[in-house]
Amino acid sequence: MNLSISTDVMEGAVVVHVGGDLDVYTAPRLRESLAEVVGNGGRLVLDLSEVHFIDSTALGVLVSTLQQTQSTETELRLVVDDPHLLKIFRVTGFDGLFSIFPQVADAVSGT
Repeated sequence: MNLSISTDVMEGAVVVHVGGDLDVYTAPRLRESLAEVVGNGGRLVLDLSEVHFIDSTALGVLVSTLQQTQSTETELRLVVDDPHLLKIFRVTGFDGLFSIFPQVADAVSGT
């Protein structure tokens, strides 16, 4: 149940760095942290580069957050570089829902 979450601002984008496993036990904490920054408008970057496991509960949190950002004119971008996680996003079709970048700098700049 180790989960680390920190937030900072880079080039005007709010960046939420997440580390550890995202599962049924840690997803509520992620939901709370994201709820605090959604709605500010602009760009929200969720850095999952230090996440090595994600379950369906956590994926549900991401989808819910995406829906919230769409109603608040916030652009959600994910940073995923773990091949296993990328495969999960591909298999679920979520790679078509989310803008996924390999590095934080790419997600912040939009390239």
